[in-house]
Amino acid sequence: MSAPEFAAAQWTRATGAGVDPHEYRRVTGGLPSVADWGPAFLRTGHAYLQRAQEAGSPVSAGTHLLMAARWFHLATLAPYAEADRAAAEADRALSRALTVLEPGARRVTGEGFTGWLRGSSDAPGTVVVVPGLDSAKEEFLGLASALMARGLAVFAMDGPGQGALAAKTALRADYERIVGRVVDALGSARVGLVGLSLGGYFAARAAALEPRVAAVATVSGPFRLDWENLPPPVKDLMSRRTGGFGAAREFARQVDLTALAPRITGPLLVVDGGQDVIPGVTNGEPLSRLAPHGTYVRVPHGDHLLGNARSDWLPLLTDHLARALVAPRA
Repeated sequence: MSAPEFAAAQWTRATGAGVDPHEYRRVTGGLPSVADWGPAFLRTGHAYLQRAQEAGSPVSAGTHLLMAARWFHLATLAPYAEADRAAAEADRALSRALTVLEPGARRVTGEGFTGWLRGSSDAPGTVVVVPGLDSAKEEFLGLASALMARGLAVFAMDGPGQGALAAKTALRADYERIVGRVVDALGSARVGLVGLSLGGYFAARAAALEPRVAAVATVSGPFRLDWENLPPPVKDLMSRRTGGFGAAREFARQVDLTALAPRITGPLLVVDGGQDVIPGVTNGEPLSRLAPHGTYVRVPHGDHLLGNARSDWLPLLTDHLARALVAPRA
């Protein structure tokens, strides 16, 4: 794939993550090859760190640091020898930003996870934001803000093989174990999950197997994967994140919610984009149909992660979780 093709493919994902579309075009417009993606995005992140250092107020510094975190994370989306460094820089930039902007935010780390707990300490519920195959906590800052605006606390996390933990850990299918440890660490009376992309599978699985999950939502989450039909780039990425080709094939074999969907007893919202068609991936409609309290939203023009259609699903999703956690079902 050429650099312009790759940049076009990542366009709505990057802008959905919150980077300026004009700056994105400037950064990606002259890239000679996909191999230049990571260095260019890393340079852009460092430019924001410099702006933060020179900022005239803590708010401006924190805002620049949040933008740096986004660019550093996006640097990891293309094959890049220094992807682990970029992920670490994203993690540090986010940590610095929240320390400045939200003194009440708290870093929470345990076996197999790390992240930031944000929002009011007396919030009626906490939403755990679960990333996917190559996403991380820095990608979904807008989602976290929308949830906090509805009175909820948010724990944006990286799990095994994700974000800040990708360098030293591998993806695992039994993500409910990680979610259980997160719930223990947070101590929140009511916990909801939102999973994005492969995180949708993780969140749905955890909702089926971890009884303390009160509500769940998925965005572009797979119901099932068929390894033989997955595109080579997806297989390659999964192989890197799981520790090898054989491990990736076994991981993909376990991604099947057929037996687990009926065990999701809380309210479930499944969001899919009509333009999100990936060979070997069964989208979320069967999950919503098999779950006892499932609702399905298909946005016809939405692509993967629906960065091109945020107004069509983000208010619905955040209201769904707020209703479930702020006003518990009888």
